[in-house]
Amino acid sequence: MKFTKKSIPGILICILIAAVATFLGTLKFGSVSLEVIGAPVFAIIIGMIITLIRPSFASSETFQPGIKFTSKKILQWAVIILGFSLNLGTIAKVGSQSLPVIICTISTSLIVAFIMMKILKTDSKVSTLIGVGSSICGGSAIAATAPVIEADDEEVAQSISVIFLFNVMAALIFPYLGRAIGLGSEGFAIFAGTAVNDTSSVTAAASTAEGLYGVDGILSAAVTVKLTRTLAIIPITLVLAFYRMYKAKKTGGKSNNFDFKKIFPWFILFFVGASIVTTIVGITPDSAFKTFYTDTFVSAMKWLAKFFIAMAMCAIGLNTDIVKLIKKGGKPILMGFTCWVAITLVSILVQMLTGIYYTNIA
Repeated sequence: MKFTKKSIPGILICILIAAVATFLGTLKFGSVSLEVIGAPVFAIIIGMIITLIRPSFASSETFQPGIKFTSKKILQWAVIILGFSLNLGTIAKVGSQSLPVIICTISTSLIVAFIMMKILKTDSKVSTLIGVGSSICGGSAIAATAPVIEADDEEVAQSISVIFLFNVMAALIFPYLGRAIGLGSEGFAIFAGTAVNDTSSVTAAASTAEGLYGVDGILSAAVTVKLTRTLAIIPITLVLAFYRMYKAKKTGGKSNNFDFKKIFPWFILFFVGASIVTTIVGITPDSAFKTFYTDTFVSAMKWLAKFFIAMAMCAIGLNTDIVKLIKKGGKPILMGFTCWVAITLVSILVQMLTGIYYTNIA
């Protein structure tokens, strides 16, 4: 979908709502921070409420082109920009210890989602998004996967809603659970980084844990594990893309009714390119440019990626019937719950088997 002048009003509406959602995500009431909910969730909820009150708003000629552009293209740009926050060298060095846990939890979530899809007979696209969102990095993984499998806005909204529910529960419960079952401080960092979906919720859980454990370093270690886990976006989206190409070619028959350029997720290559740029800058000698890049540019790109995701979630919310979403929500929530419990148990079990369970941050 190409940008046109007709897209401007809809894009501006999404920017406005994303700004409100971002502000709401920064609010604190005593010891309670709304950061655990996050701007993307606020944005999608505001969008759905507007559509509930004014059903024709998103489909109007004035706003529809821009809303559609935001839900598709801005979503892909958000994933690309997210690549600038990934230094592959740092992740390989610090995150390698957590790799067995990451591989096992991701595999578990995808397998459980597939099994539950067969048992519950749920939509395959929603099941894929919940499985990927639960296993990799919540909203970012859903944002990367949705264009590849051609999920519509309602399917994305349903998946985001499920992931959000268990993100909040994990952020509130896991710090106390980890302390209660005797997880070491490093063990908890890996637990938070592998068993909590969204970065904001990982941050909230790890920050609470630092207070409970009385040590610093849990937050930075948990975020590094989470970023390592984010790299799984690359193989997962590529596998899904090739699977779609295989099916399209197979069903196309002699007419060869598929277009490689349309199906392949080119934006993932730009995501990889962005992370390579950050990695190269990271190994260069210290300079004013390197300091500016790592301290200012990367921070700005992280913020912009989150803001773009909030914009896209707003657009998706504007295209979603919240009443219909609630009516169809039972099976996806059960699937999300099953994935969440399975990931939690596997993360703890693998840490026990690998000896990480009782380790502490020096």
